Amino acid sequence: MADDQSGSPGRTLSARLPVFPWDRLTQATTVARSHVGGAVDLSVGTPVDPVPDVIQRALADAANRPGYPATIGTSELRSAASEWMSRRLGVVAAADHVLPVLGSKELVALLPTLLGLSSTDLVVVPELAYPTYDIGARLVGAEVVAADSLVSLGPRRPSLLWLNSPSNPSGRVLPRQHMRKVVDWARERGCVVVSDECYIELGWNEQPTSLLHPEVCGGSFDGLLAFHSLSKRSNLAGYRAAFAVGDGRLIAELVAVRKHMGMMMPGPIQAAMAVALADDDHVLVQRQRYSARRDQLIAAVTQAGFRIDDSVAGLYLWASRDEPCWESVDWFAQRGVVVAPGDFYGTAGGRHVRIALTATDDDVATAVGRISSR
Repeated sequence: MADDQSGSPGRTLSARLPVFPWDRLTQATTVARSHVGGAVDLSVGTPVDPVPDVIQRALADAANRPGYPATIGTSELRSAASEWMSRRLGVVAAADHVLPVLGSKELVALLPTLLGLSSTDLVVVPELAYPTYDIGARLVGAEVVAADSLVSLGPRRPSLLWLNSPSNPSGRVLPRQHMRKVVDWARERGCVVVSDECYIELGWNEQPTSLLHPEVCGGSFDGLLAFHSLSKRSNLAGYRAAFAVGDGRLIAELVAVRKHMGMMMPGPIQAAMAVALADDDHVLVQRQRYSARRDQLIAAVTQAGFRIDDSVAGLYLWASRDEPCWESVDWFAQRGVVVAPGDFYGTAGGRHVRIALTATDDDVATAVGRISSR
């Protein structure tokens, strides 16, 4: 690799990547902060509610873990994940098909690398997509195509295809029949399908289905992976608590490569995750919080002339009043509220904004008052 005159690499890895999306919100955030009372930030889906006591106690009880954890994770955590999949999603997955990871974003970004993809490979992402699907492909130099219609790909054979249901940003839920067609299409072409399901327990008007449900996968996990996160359902974003589950051969490959990279989830976090996955009560409590905030924001946003599209699951409202998204961002900012422009998630989002439910009750009430004021 050639060096420039400053001694830095002439072609840095960051040069392959776009500007970090939220850096583009600086001006709108500044305007919102100038509002009397400061800004209410509804642009980022970061949990604000307390970590449930049962999980905090589990973390504290497991604090004395001086040795290195295994990359594959503890049997207790993998069994808890397997039992949760069966109990909550109707998916029968063996514990040895589960791999704990350091937050789902880490695995999303590194998956093309871990699977050995390169510049000769094609990665397909949704037309409205979490930006990190694209970033992971760029890091290995793979080609990325945004497509919801498989017909539009023609004869091309992708190596990796991403699904996201419930969708971030739109809250759309994919029907089982559609997901089954994607699985059949991909298997005919030797393509790996990965489903990002981190919002799967937050269905409102529709109930999401896992890629690994027998009505979708036909009872076989071949060529399939699903990613799950405890960040939203258990307020564990700070714990970086997530796991992958699916095709045993793919899981084994991820484990083998991650061993060489020293990628291991801390033991106390694994213990806390196992307890969190076994406890459904705290999830119900958190759902009720989000449901109440959702109802309030829907009423205020629609009263202000915005239309809510999709948004049948997940932690966001996908709102539009048929204008360029940055005009909507500015409208909210002038009222002291920060929202995310839809074009963060692809050109298909150019006339929408994403409004997060992850704010305190007081902040949501403040935002509702500002949005509703004339």
